Amino acid sequence: MKKVYYTWQQVADSINDIILEMFKEEWKPDLVVGLTRGGLAPAVLLSNKTGIPMETLDVRLRDTFDGYQAERNTSIPSRISKGKNILIVDDINDTGETLKWIKNDWGLDGHWHDNLRVACITNNDGSCFEIDYSSIHINKLEDPCWIVFPWEE
Repeated sequence: MKKVYYTWQQVADSINDIILEMFKEEWKPDLVVGLTRGGLAPAVLLSNKTGIPMETLDVRLRDTFDGYQAERNTSIPSRISKGKNILIVDDINDTGETLKWIKNDWGLDGHWHDNLRVACITNNDGSCFEIDYSSIHINKLEDPCWIVFPWEE
């Protein structure tokens, strides 16, 4: 499988694109939530550029170890239910399974896309999950590739 390497500049430009897209829609999160591992660097960049506070959420469905269970966070869904806007950030929406797990675990169907939105640097158009904001679009069904982000080198 071919590898596509992103630079820090591409990541920074992508975060700027996502911020512009959000503000064009006049939607601003009260909290940025970075998903471990890949979503942390883009979430920090987005938080620093906007001044919006950031928290992390540990959901690793692919990189697991014996006895590991995904984090079950109750404080973030309760804030969404109280009308706070939350932006989940990850590096790539690849298969969509991580985001689907969060949506099912949190049980927020009625609030998804109103108070809760998702931003990823790269969106695989073949994913089973639709996200709100992305800067780079790929289709792994048509062109299989592995994205290598600068923090993975």
